[in-house]
Amino acid sequence: MFITFEGIDGSGKSTVAESIYEKLEKEGYNVILTREPGGVRIAEDIRNILVNKNNTNLDERTEALLFAASRRQHLVEKVIPALKENKLVLCDRFIDSSLAYQGGARKIGVENILNINLFATENLLPDLTLLYDLTPELALERINKNKNREVNRLDLEKINFYRDCRTTYLELSKKYTNRYRVINASKPLEEVIEETYNIIEETLKTNEH
Repeated sequence: MFITFEGIDGSGKSTVAESIYEKLEKEGYNVILTREPGGVRIAEDIRNILVNKNNTNLDERTEALLFAASRRQHLVEKVIPALKENKLVLCDRFIDSSLAYQGGARKIGVENILNINLFATENLLPDLTLLYDLTPELALERINKNKNREVNRLDLEKINFYRDCRTTYLELSKKYTNRYRVINASKPLEEVIEETYNIIEETLKTNEH
């Protein structure tokens, strides 16, 4: 199964993904945790271009294509081989991040970004997408409190950018109801982790039948 963790920056999805990975591993699942952009060396090299704070003049479409290129490399080198070995793949961000950030917030259009990415992934979509939803105001408050977090190029965006991201994510969750589960990320972390774990367990059980 291929499970993705989505949400605006500061939603806590990466922290939750790590906790879930540890829990599933303890339960004896054959599980891997990876991230986008990145996950493998070439994709990480592309990530460095994307997050570099000096690259503020990066064109929107170039950005979208770089995310798709990074995704393709990560998929063929890491995700698909793991799925073929019947592993449970947890991924911090995937195609929906591009739809929300480049399609929605960058105003390139969700359909345009979807087409580029379906070409890159050969139509592969996650089995389950967990969306950690909270207001951009609360997300930015969390980011500012977390001194250990890397500050990247996308953190330089204004709050309206994140509002548009969130709106697009919520629209996607209504469009892809079969794979999306929306989790209120403003709740205490332990509750969010527990809710996530229950959803994954329930989905795994359903898939077994």
